[in-house]
Amino acid sequence: MNAVLTVSDLSVTFRTEDGPLSAVDRVSLEVGDGEVLAVVGESGCGKSVTAMSIAGLLPRTATVGGSVRLGDTELIGAGKRTLRSVRGREVAYIFQEPMTSLNPVFTVGHQITEVLRTHIGLGRQAARARAIELLKLVGIPSAERRVSDYPHQLSGGMRQRVMIAMAVACDPKVLIADEPTTALDVTIQAGILDVLRGLRERLGTSIVLITHDLGVVADLADRVAVMYAGRVVETAEVHDLFARPRHPYTTGLLGASPAAGRHAGSHRLNEIPGLVPVLTEQPDACTFADRCDRAIDTCGSSQPQLTSGTHRVACWNPVREEVEAL
Repeated sequence: MNAVLTVSDLSVTFRTEDGPLSAVDRVSLEVGDGEVLAVVGESGCGKSVTAMSIAGLLPRTATVGGSVRLGDTELIGAGKRTLRSVRGREVAYIFQEPMTSLNPVFTVGHQITEVLRTHIGLGRQAARARAIELLKLVGIPSAERRVSDYPHQLSGGMRQRVMIAMAVACDPKVLIADEPTTALDVTIQAGILDVLRGLRERLGTSIVLITHDLGVVADLADRVAVMYAGRVVETAEVHDLFARPRHPYTTGLLGASPAAGRHAGSHRLNEIPGLVPVLTEQPDACTFADRCDRAIDTCGSSQPQLTSGTHRVACWNPVREEVEAL
């Protein structure tokens, strides 16, 4: 697998009024050519911070260490000119809330053409024609008319499709989709996933999918990285992860997901007790130990490292048995 994007030992610490806050701790990820990598975990585990770090979108209060390489280009510590040329052109984002990500005072066509004119240098008419093509590509009907609409005139699902059209306007190498189906009903969600799948097949775009929805992961991803408290605790091919999860946190996430026939009527979803910790610094220990029913003495005194191989887990007492897949 040829790696398009390589993240190595990425760490992020924020300066706050209450002192430092460690959000990401030595995260390493690879995204192959045309691959869909899903990054999953509870809210607060560091998924979005990791994604925003890739193209330097974090605020000045963040201290970022490690390496992010896009091909041969190092992005950590890169200058503003380099980052501007990368954002939208080679690395594009689909943000979680399209209504707050789109500018309400400009038409959707204007916002798409701005990307095309800035990064590719298209003229006004050529950019508008390309914007209509992109709206058609993401499945928006009557694109010739909709290109002149404002965001408030579109439904949530159509606004999300506009965001995808903007993101893929310049044929980026990597598309980072941060919760692209949040707050959408299941029919619209299925349509958005079909759009992303089609873009990967037609354009060969690599996708980093940030989500907590394991159903979306099973439907779209090739590989999965599970994050907890700023660390990657397990990585595997998607089918292997669902059939043979090794980390207790991963089994907890799978157990908390609804499954046909298992959670109908009187059956309750399982839950993981406790909350993701807020850490001023990362301990030399397993950060999941306080919530884990498999914890042993070593878990509280030494940090487990990811094992080698295609299915990697950072756990002193990993799960051995298979579980029921979604």
